[in-house]
Amino acid sequence: MKRSTVVIGVLIVAACVLTAGLSVYAQVTRPYRNGSVWEISMIRMKPGMETAYLNYVANDWKKVQESAKKEGLILSYRVLTTEGHGPTDWNLLLLTEYKDLATMEANEQKGDVLFQKVIGDDQKQMQGYKDRLEIREVLGTRLAREIVLEPRMTSTR
Repeated sequence: MKRSTVVIGVLIVAACVLTAGLSVYAQVTRPYRNGSVWEISMIRMKPGMETAYLNYVANDWKKVQESAKKEGLILSYRVLTTEGHGPTDWNLLLLTEYKDLATMEANEQKGDVLFQKVIGDDQKQMQGYKDRLEIREVLGTRLAREIVLEPRMTSTR
């Protein structure tokens, strides 16, 4: 009888150790984690129109970005220039940083209201788009997720 009690005790301890081991095994250490999301617009400023377009960026575009940042809709924004390597290559990047995709999508309607408040109604916005067609071309827009190179424990359960 004593022997069967010891065997049962050993089996219970073994089961506990095995369960704890599987729990640790199910956790994965990755050398990175997901960061913020960036909306990247690739712009080609037309020859001779760089000053005109950068005036728009420094005024109207910046007003919208600053208002969105103040309202907590975005984290930050950047403007990068580069030389174009061909007549159809971009020479300006407009970057807007969001906390994550869910936040970006959840705040879309708030962003529309903010744009109306800062820039004007739909008619005024459409006129601005038409005016800017003369000085720049939007070659594309991409969403990119920042990868932060810091380990983070994640569970596979």
